[in-house]
Amino acid sequence: MTSSNSDPKILIVDDEIMNIELLKAYLEEKYTVVSAINGKEALELVDSEKPDVILLDVMMPELNGYQVCEILKGNPETQFTPVIMVTALSGRDDWIAGINAGADEFLTKPVNKMELLTRINSLLKLKNMHYDLLAERDKLNLQNKIRSVLTQIIPVLLKTLPSEQKSIVIHQMIDMVVEAILENADSENENMNYECIGDVCCQIINQLGAEFKSELLATENTIFTIHGNVCPWGKEEAQLNPILCTLSRGIFSRILDIYGQDMEVDVLETIGNGDEQCIFQLNKIDY
Repeated sequence: MTSSNSDPKILIVDDEIMNIELLKAYLEEKYTVVSAINGKEALELVDSEKPDVILLDVMMPELNGYQVCEILKGNPETQFTPVIMVTALSGRDDWIAGINAGADEFLTKPVNKMELLTRINSLLKLKNMHYDLLAERDKLNLQNKIRSVLTQIIPVLLKTLPSEQKSIVIHQMIDMVVEAILENADSENENMNYECIGDVCCQIINQLGAEFKSELLATENTIFTIHGNVCPWGKEEAQLNPILCTLSRGIFSRILDIYGQDMEVDVLETIGNGDEQCIFQLNKIDY
């Protein structure tokens, strides 16, 4: 069986070709496998191939496995790449040396196939969890950045502007928020149908820290009700600057425009105006 390009990539590092071939035979049905015969070549391949897991022999000339591991774990680009030390050594000092070098796992030669596959599978799960956490952190950073800019700058800015320019600034800020969120969102909603647009509005506003839900209605004009009890801007900030509620309404309107929906947004209640929750209605536009 030949591995596809989407399979996780394993780098085998060993100065004995027979050891490399044995590990390849264990792995190549499930993984894409690349190999190196010394530490220097391994570091070059890590840079070019970006392996998901590295199987690293300890006893090698020039750069041994401990040294290679230390270099990898000391580099911000590779510090989270899992490293399994593969060694014929089993002494306590050898294991401690591997731990000090930053190794994630250990296998003793001769390598058992089932143990090898189990260790790799576990490390790949941990690696995926790590990157999921990083993605969540980036999402939170985006929320905090947008909220900070809007809640701190807009009220001050609007105070200095003549009334005819305030509407222009608000629309510009709405476009900025929606574009920033969509750049960080999945593209799965590109072909949005009518029944899902309420959920999309909630998904986008919730990326700012809100907790909004959409309810599909069957009335003549009102298509969706969007309601939530956690304000995207923060309760205190919204109550101090109710203009932020206008931004929420504008974000929903902009989303409807982007996805070509002939609807308009009405505001029934907002936390910024002292209500217990925010309620918006998405209504049909009567021509």
